[in-house]
This record gives sequence, structure tokens and C-alpha cells, in this order.
Amino acid sequence: MTKQTKILAGVLAGAALGAVVALVIASDKDNDLKGKVGDWFCDLLDASKDKFSTVKDAVKEKISNVKLEA
Repeated sequence: MTKQTKILAGVLAGAALGAVVALVIASDKDNDLKGKVGDWFCDLLDASKDKFSTVKDAVKEKISNVKLEA
């Protein structure tokens, strides 16, 4: 990924998170929407943790391979 792509992805992720927070704050009367957004956010967080774990394992494997070659 290029630097510009990373920046654009970060901006879009920030905008999406801001929209979710705005919906939750603005919808005091609609608890159903809060529940749906909360569930979606938890799912997103879990997926992020899974992805981070996968990347972490890949990095550990690469480091291990480099150590074996040295």
C-alpha cells in the first residue's frame, strides 16, 4: 500500500467512526439503533483484533525465518 492509500484509508475509517459516534449520540430516543450500532462496532472491533492477530503471527513467522537464515 502506498503512503497516499494508507492516508486515505485512515481518513475514511475516521469518518466512518465519527458517523457512528454521531448516530449514537444523536439518537437518545432510539435505543434499537444504538443496539444495532453497538453490535456493529463490537463486530468491527473483533474483526480488527482477529486481523491484528493474523498480522502479528505473520510477522513472528518472518522474524523466525530471518533468524534461522542468519
